[in-house]
This record gives sequence, structure tokens and C-alpha cells, in this order.
Amino acid sequence: MTTVAIELPDEVFSALRRSPPEFAQQMRLAAAIHWYAQGKISQEKAALIAGLDRADFLAALAAEQIDVFEVDLDSLQRELERV
Repeated sequence: MTTVAIELPDEVFSALRRSPPEFAQQMRLAAAIHWYAQGKISQEKAALIAGLDRADFLAALAAEQIDVFEVDLDSLQRELERV
């Protein structure tokens, strides 16, 4: 596993009332949600980045009101025509 180190001012942790490990975990989750919502990574990769299993990542998406399933009108129309 690769480790990435970033430097942050100490004030960041007190302002957010998070310990450095809690902050790092939230940062991983925020990045994973952001990249997933942009369509840049899959749910599986996003869960891996966030350090969660897929079910917990889906729960995090729901908590942030991020759509898990996207259906465009063309795809929906094609599905309806098949029925």
C-alpha cells in the first residue's frame, strides 16, 4: 500500500473538531464521493479509496444524497421498448 503525506496547519483539526486520523478518513471519503459523483471511478474503487466496504460506501452516498443509479431517458426508452 502506498502512503501519501500532506501537510496541514494544526488549526484545521481544531476548527473541524477532528483528530488527524478522523480528518484523514473524512478526506478519503470526500475524495471518493467526489470522484464517484463525477463518474471518474467506479463504486468499487471509490469504496477502496474511502477505506470502506461497498455497502458502507453506498450508505455514505445515501447520507450525502448522491444518486447511486443513473438512468437517462434514452436508456429508459430502450428498456421500455423491449418489454
